[in-house]
Amino acid sequence: MKHIDGGITAVQGIRAAGIHAGIKKDNQKDLALVESITPAIAAGVFTKNSVTAAPVILCREHLVDPTIQAIIINSGNANACTGEQGMINAQNMAALTAEQLGIPTEHILVSSTGVIGQQLPMDVIESGIHEAVKQLSSEGGADAAEAIMTTDTHPKSVAVEIDIDGKPIRIGGIAKGSGMIAPNMATMLSYITTDACMTSDILQTALTQVADDTYNLLTVDTDRSTNDTVILLSTCKAENSEIHQTDGSNYDAFYEGLLQVCTELVKMLARDGEGATKLVEVVIQNAKNRDDAEKAARAVAESPLVKTAVFANDANWGRIMMAIGKSGAEFDPYNVDVMLQDYVLVKNGMDAGYDEEIATKLFDNDPVRLVINLREGDSGITMWTCDYSYDYIRINADYRT
Repeated sequence: MKHIDGGITAVQGIRAAGIHAGIKKDNQKDLALVESITPAIAAGVFTKNSVTAAPVILCREHLVDPTIQAIIINSGNANACTGEQGMINAQNMAALTAEQLGIPTEHILVSSTGVIGQQLPMDVIESGIHEAVKQLSSEGGADAAEAIMTTDTHPKSVAVEIDIDGKPIRIGGIAKGSGMIAPNMATMLSYITTDACMTSDILQTALTQVADDTYNLLTVDTDRSTNDTVILLSTCKAENSEIHQTDGSNYDAFYEGLLQVCTELVKMLARDGEGATKLVEVVIQNAKNRDDAEKAARAVAESPLVKTAVFANDANWGRIMMAIGKSGAEFDPYNVDVMLQDYVLVKNGMDAGYDEEIATKLFDNDPVRLVINLREGDSGITMWTCDYSYDYIRINADYRT
């Protein structure tokens, strides 16, 4: 596996564009278009928030038939809690894009991100779609990554090349998200493209499995967005033998490539959390089962007291013990070890006699790794989060003002 340039447009048969349509101020890009030159197959995972944005509803409807050729995405407006008119607007975004590209409306997916509760400025979006189609390019991945941003401080993009059947297979992805991030999928959006050839059900299986080990183990502030969407689009241009089952080396190779792309995007999202100064990895070892491992990891990763301690370079391990204790996971507190990187803070649930100065310096590592050994079984996971700084309050207090 090797890293390559180009993001989503590193993949054969993919074009993209990102433009300023006029939804945002100050000439910021706010409309992205991703197109497969020929009909592709698609898979998707979405938010489980019961308050669901209109474009998510539309995507679920259009993915009943996984033949998809383009995705139109706007930032600056979530088109959520917008009622019947919001659904009409999402449908019109698909129809306008389809008309410009000369393809069926049901082959278009739609995403939106931004402020909840406002109707889309459809006159601006209509002219923007026309311009985005004109700017579609095999070099347009970077512009698309920029156009989907909201409070992100920088675009997020990655691409890798793997080998299947002696054929070079490419997988590229972009993502946006900085706050309102605690995906349970299946304001975080991610789009992935590949030229690997496989059946639609295997594509969906791969995405669902990878999402469980990446996007669903990401948290910034515990708030699950109304718009969370991950779409995987396959152009099938690589001419490898079609992957039609999850057993075998070809599926394993594709899965590892997809996992790498999504893991890197998730780390970028966590590192760019609103006001964040540090990427934090919470590693749970030897939990009783996967469910307990996730409960413990999430409790630590989402604890404001843990996150503020990390910001302050404060090895206040009592906050970590408190967090796993409230998680609902089964364990004996006097069997627990806690490490900062590889440095032991807690042994058998008690102070390990660590040096405060050494511990303080370890918070300068990137990422900061909090390792918790529950000694209860053989399950483990890694969850990604960030610290809480003063700027988290400022950014969210000023979001609309």
